[in-house]
Formats: sequence, structure tokens, C-alpha cells
Amino acid sequence: MKKWLPNWRILSLFSVMTLFLAGCGKPYLSVLQPVGEVADMQKSLILLSSAIMILVVVVVTIIFVYVVVKFRQRDGEEERIPKQVEGSHKLEITWTVIPILLLLILAVPTVSYTFHLADVKEMDNQESDALVVDVTAHLYWWEFEYPGHGVVTSQDLYVPTDEKIYFNLQASDVKHSFWIPSAGGKLDTNTDNVNRFWLEFDSSRVGQAENLFYGKCAELCGPSHALMDFKVKTLPREEFDQWIESMQNVEHSAESALAQDGEEIFAQSCLQCHAISGDQSTVGPNLANYGDREMVAGIKPNTADNIKSWLEDPEKIKPGNKMTNNYGKLDETEIDALVEYLLELKVD
Repeated sequence: MKKWLPNWRILSLFSVMTLFLAGCGKPYLSVLQPVGEVADMQKSLILLSSAIMILVVVVVTIIFVYVVVKFRQRDGEEERIPKQVEGSHKLEITWTVIPILLLLILAVPTVSYTFHLADVKEMDNQESDALVVDVTAHLYWWEFEYPGHGVVTSQDLYVPTDEKIYFNLQASDVKHSFWIPSAGGKLDTNTDNVNRFWLEFDSSRVGQAENLFYGKCAELCGPSHALMDFKVKTLPREEFDQWIESMQNVEHSAESALAQDGEEIFAQSCLQCHAISGDQSTVGPNLANYGDREMVAGIKPNTADNIKSWLEDPEKIKPGNKMTNNYGKLDETEIDALVEYLLELKVD
């Protein structure tokens, strides 16, 4: 028995560590560190449902232990049959009413929040100045269009703080799911219909993640599902308007000689699938502000080395992506020139 004691201590230690680590999370990717009204409501439901479940487990455990101790078989009472309780209306009413009450406590706020979060009538108001973003999910990247402003971008979603942002969600190929954990729950993007909802980012809390949040695909969609990420940049309304204006008037001109070579290569090899103006939607991601992006392919830091790795072998980084089948191989000199040009694709 003593030999097993150290093993049980280690197991208990790891169990406690697992319990605590399960609650850890980064502010840019944590449901339990909300940054807006939607996430606040959903967190409150998580806490309420967890409290109810814990209460039920505790009460049932106490009753179980009490019954085991109280009515255990004692020495000399092997033939004794305890008093049988049958047809007790009080007990039957009690264990029927209590679950109903618990369900009502959980159902009322759930239904209320569901209708509140589904209220997108502002999107249909022609006189409303509400910000609407059309989100299209592709294998394996995200496209964001601001129809009221004539701006299209990808992978990095820019949103203003302290106001509702309304989303039209759809998919171009297979089912995906749009999810920004810190801002609100996920919603599917389908190929045959458009789903709509809204999110909000509180300016007093976005600083905890330095105004940069992570978005994910929450629906298994293929071999690179886990790599289908995007970034969300939150800005004060004035800065957001400035970004919109910059995207509307973006003009690119290669500066260095190497970048000029890359511009020619881009025109010959890439322009048929990628746009570099801020208002075009094409087969591949819009690259108008590629040099400003946080990540390469949504998953690697935006550095020259990572761009080069992506151009050399897209399939190795994101298996199953569409660029793999539509990409002509370039030699190292051409890739270096293209990398230089892509890093210069910025908006002022």
C-alpha cells in the first residue's frame, strides 16, 4: 500500500495542475476574458450553467455519501431488510420540480440573450449608418468586404470600438465557422445561405490584448482547418475612418530596384488571382495592405523569411490550400524580388 502512495500523490498533483491550467488563456483568444457586450452575456451564461451543474453534483454527492453511510450493512444485520419506501408523493414532486426550476433558471436568460443577439434589424435600415462587414470563408482564408465603403481586404479584420459591427457570413466552398473567442460565440458560414449577427468591442478593455485579437474557424473543414486563422484589429472610430480612406485611395509604386522586379513578376504570375487595390474581390486574398499584416498565411509572423517559405512551398505550410494547384514555381531570385515587393504593399 505504501508503495502506491507516491504515485497517488503525483496523480493528484497533476490533476490539480490540469484543473488550474484549463482556466488559463491569453486575452486575445480567451472566452473568459470578454471584450464586448456579446462576450459578456455569453460568459454570464457559462458561469450560470457551471454553477447549476456544480450545485447538482455537490447535492447528489452529499446525498449519495449520506445514503451509503446511513444505510450500509452492519455486522450482525446481514438478514435485516431496511424499511422500503414506495409511492412517496413528496419525494416524487421534489425530484421533479427541482430540475424544472433549474432548467427555467437557465432557460430564461438563454432565450432572452438569444433574441437580443439575433436582433440585426439595423442591417436592413437603409438610413442607418451601422457598419456592415461581409465575411466570406474560403479554403483556408478569410475575406472581409465593407460594402458601405467599397473596401475589400483579407486575413486582417479592422473594426471600430464602442459600436455594433454587423456581419453577413457565407462560405465559397465548404462549411466553415466564424469565431472571435474574446468577442463572442461562433456562427457557421454556409454555401447556401447567409447568416447574420453582430459583435461589439469595448474600448476600455481591448487594451488588454493590445488591440489585436485572434479569430478562428470553428468547423472542421479540411486538412488545414486548424490553420485557418485571422486577426482582428480594433481601432477608435477616427482611426478606423482613416484606414478606410487609405484603402479607398491606395496606390502602390515599387521603390527599390528589387521591388520593381518583384512588381513585374507579380503582374505576370500573381495578378490573375490577387488584387492590390483596396476595392477588388478576386480568387485569392486581396493583398492591398499585405505589408501591414500581422501574419503570413494567417499563421506565421509577417517576415521576409516566412513569406519566402510560403512562396517556395505553400502546400507544406497549409496542406490543401488552393494556391498549391494554381502556383507556378519561381526560382530563388524571383522569390526574393517578389518578397521585397509584397513587403512594400502598405497603406498610409
